Amino acid sequence: MEDGADQHVARWAAFWKDEPAFDPEVEGALVRMKRLLRWIERADIAAFNAKNDDFTLQDYKTLHVLMVQPWPNEATPAQLAEAANVTRAAMTSRLDRLAEAELITRQVDGMDRRRIIIRPTQKGREMWDRYIFEGIARDQAALKALKKDELIRLNELLRKVLLSLGE
Repeated sequence: MEDGADQHVARWAAFWKDEPAFDPEVEGALVRMKRLLRWIERADIAAFNAKNDDFTLQDYKTLHVLMVQPWPNEATPAQLAEAANVTRAAMTSRLDRLAEAELITRQVDGMDRRRIIIRPTQKGREMWDRYIFEGIARDQAALKALKKDELIRLNELLRKVLLSLGE
């Protein structure tokens, strides 16, 4: 059985037939990983667009990095920007929306008045809970073709790759 990645690899393999640097297996793996992530991203966007409420995917992602970050229930805007892979200015805009919706609080750090600490409110925790399990279901749907032992093996292989890259 072939997929779209096989067709992509076949085109490039024909183009690079005399080029030893081209590895069809590497190309196929990378194309498939990118397409899987794109499928998940599209499913997330569609789910949030279907809600017709004021809580956006970006709002959720911002709340999510606050909820799962390594600091105990709080973070600075800079830490959140880094975790969300957005600029500090973009994070400020996101935090403004969440503060206006009463999903987070901003508080000046008592030890360093230059620092602002962001914390989820109870309403923010409830909103995150409401959406996290829907996202988990979409992620599981993306990988439903794999049996448990195949998922374990996939994780082992991806872990090996990421460790080799210093991640």
